[in-house]
Amino acid sequence: MSKDINDTIKVIRSFLFTPGNHPRKVEKVFGASADAVILDLEDAVAIAEKVATRATVVTAMKQPRNCLGYIRVNALDTGYCEGDIKAVVGPWLDGIVIPKVESAATLVAIDELISTAEREANMPVGSIDLMPIIETARGVEYACEIASAASRVRRLAFGGGDYTLDLDYIWSADEEVLSYARARISHASRVADIDPPIDTVVLQIDDDERFCASAARGKKFGFAGKLCIHPSQVPLSNSVFTPSADEIAHAQAVVAAFEAAEAEGTASIQLDGYFIDYPIVYKSQRILTLAKKLSQ
Repeated sequence: MSKDINDTIKVIRSFLFTPGNHPRKVEKVFGASADAVILDLEDAVAIAEKVATRATVVTAMKQPRNCLGYIRVNALDTGYCEGDIKAVVGPWLDGIVIPKVESAATLVAIDELISTAEREANMPVGSIDLMPIIETARGVEYACEIASAASRVRRLAFGGGDYTLDLDYIWSADEEVLSYARARISHASRVADIDPPIDTVVLQIDDDERFCASAARGKKFGFAGKLCIHPSQVPLSNSVFTPSADEIAHAQAVVAAFEAAEAEGTASIQLDGYFIDYPIVYKSQRILTLAKKLSQ
């Protein structure tokens, strides 16, 4: 079932985390309307429970669901990563999330572990998506190499919590300290010609205004969606990263006006006081394409 979902959902606006060792949360998470769910084996699971939780998340992934299913494994240097991958890879899984990626070499090693597990599960090599989370200064600086290190990487994600911890930054509501990292990750994704990245979590789960403001900043930097840590954040993320009616109407007006002008031999016009040329038209077409995908 998961592969059919993966074929039809081309846009991911929300990735919802849930601890893999909380059966009640796992049971409910697939009904939260997220485009993708991440069952966690890393930070949310105590060391004593990590091995036993592998079977729990696999059982959950095998159940019917209407969203993509990912599992966040432990980092490569923890001693749990290889066992995690061997245990969770199967036709029930859409992707693996790997935390704290700082080098291309890490992804090459992870890619090979996944490939081996796919072969053992009689799956085509390359079936499983791999999403690295960039969440340290070193990871940000090597984002270009990371983005192009493995062919199964479709998008990067940004983790602001560990990033600000790594640099001892103060993560305030204006998120000024995240601007450099967002720009680097967005550039790296474009250079590697992969999908736009997924933005950081917001830790204040009762502050919808802060979440929406953070998502809007990520969108300005070219991010396509957001990591969520509570079901209440999912509809907010989906809303921010879905073109609004006003955005769609404006994009339609731009395209229509430009096509009419182009038919008369003009490649630059003004519309409602704005100068319109090819880059603006291409941006409008991109908005309309996204809206069409999300409406299917």
